[in-house]
Amino acid sequence: MSISEQRLADGREAWSSSPYAAALHSRATDATLRDGEGWSFALDVARWADRADAADQAVLERCVGRVLDVGCGAGRLVEALARRGHGVLGIDVSPAAVISTVCRGGHARSGSVFGPVTDEGVWGTALLIDGNIGIGGDPRLLLRRVHDLVRPGGLLIVETSPVEVDERRRVRIHLGRHAVGPIFPWATVGTEALVRHASRSGWSPVEQWASLAGERHFAVLRACR
Repeated sequence: MSISEQRLADGREAWSSSPYAAALHSRATDATLRDGEGWSFALDVARWADRADAADQAVLERCVGRVLDVGCGAGRLVEALARRGHGVLGIDVSPAAVISTVCRGGHARSGSVFGPVTDEGVWGTALLIDGNIGIGGDPRLLLRRVHDLVRPGGLLIVETSPVEVDERRRVRIHLGRHAVGPIFPWATVGTEALVRHASRSGWSPVEQWASLAGERHFAVLRACR
């Protein structure tokens, strides 16, 4: 994958934009991903910038070993995992997200999951939370890449869509009605779709659950060798 292809895949220019950084800092309530057909996905930056909630804690309880948080955002999970005594690293293409994570006392590095990642092949658990299974717009490609990052038998915990979908879109970040940054590919998958893609990408399903209110859904996968 060339540098230009990688930037298109991970949306680096969009997530690195000043408007998105400002939204993250201000905990904006009107940030969304949208395509040209009326589809939208809320970017809940206020929750992302807050402390880990009960649904997040259920994810953290299932983490084993050293944890890699892919698309760590404002760093709430990195912070919470460190408090639990895990070795943990967040990676994010947004410099603002990395700065936020570090300011919370966590370890984070700026970069793409499709580029070089620290300690590839030895992480005990990887996380794709808050819709980050959408990174790159190709779930199987992303799952295969994360498979290379964890140790044999390592875990991947994915937050899936609460409805059963398997969609590919070209989106832009919006603040209110205004688009900010370039178009980039994104994917949305439900749990059944995730399991299908996982079976073709070196993973086996371990567990599925939903938060008490049912608004957030998760799945645990184990890396096969």
